[in-house]
Amino acid sequence: MLLLTPTSVVLLIGLAILQSTQADLIAYGICQTTCNSAAAACYAAAGFMFGTMIAVHNVPPVVLACNTGLGTCSATCVVALLTPD
Repeated sequence: MLLLTPTSVVLLIGLAILQSTQADLIAYGICQTTCNSAAAACYAAAGFMFGTMIAVHNVPPVVLACNTGLGTCSATCVVALLTPD
């Protein structure tokens, strides 16, 4: 049985976006919105609300995993923006 972690779900979404994103600002905005939506879903699945955690030493590991996935997904959007058609 394949188990998907919140981070792997966000990474898969990011890779899917990279495959289909046109390199323009509208697509970049859609890509970032998708990343943030996935991060919000990741937080919700972990029992937290996206945007309410601050960077302190006692942040749960699952929230850090969601943040890592968001960062990777957002970086994918930048690559898509800078890649010529």
